[in-house]
Formats: sequence, structure tokens, C-alpha cells
Amino acid sequence: QVQLVESGGGLAQPGGSLRRACAAAGFTLSNYAMSWARQAPERGLEWVSAIYADGIVTYYAETVKGRFTISRDNAKNMVYLEMNSLKPEDSARYYCAKMGSPDTRYEYDAWGQGTQVTVSS
Repeated sequence: QVQLVESGGGLAQPGGSLRRACAAAGFTLSNYAMSWARQAPERGLEWVSAIYADGIVTYYAETVKGRFTISRDNAKNMVYLEMNSLKPEDSARYYCAKMGSPDTRYEYDAWGQGTQVTVSS
């Protein structure tokens, strides 16, 4: 049974930083690409970033490129999203997602429950 449990959300000031973590269980993390997505109440689901199974190939949405960094530690079954230079528009519920193959950023397979990130002064 696939389990994805996010942590590290919370409140940050504009310009601040937060680190999201996703603990993966029930599958072999090193065999799958992983992604982060977010959803704000007034907006639809927005893909944020993806990392292939090799941990080398990464992709970012234009809205976060240069500010966010995705990484993974397959030995620890963890995926991370480092968020810097946060803006109020980054406020959303952030979800970790397991992808359907080692090298896809389009084929979603499973989702975590999500945790809230709020950027406000």
C-alpha cells in the first residue's frame, strides 16, 4: 500500500524559507519519479516540480524556478522541496505525488494528504 506523508508546512514571512518533506512507504522509491503540486482555494491544482528516479533530472514550474529546489534521498525513502524567497502567492496546500514510472512528470500514480503552507507578514 503506497503511503506518502508530507511534513514541514506552516507559516512563513514573505522572503522567508520553508522545507517540505515527503516520507514514502509501500513501494521502492528509487524506481519512480516524484513530484510536488499545490492548490490554493481560488486556483486549481498546479504542478510545482518533479524529480526523476535518478535524482539528477529535475523540472520546475516557471512560477517557482530559481526559488524552489526538489531533491530526494532514496536510501531514506524521502523527497524534499526547499522553498526560498517565498511570496504570498506561494500560499497553498502542497501535495507530494508518486509518478507512474522512473522518468515521467505527467503520469500521476498516488498522492499524499497534503499540508498547508501560508506566506504572510
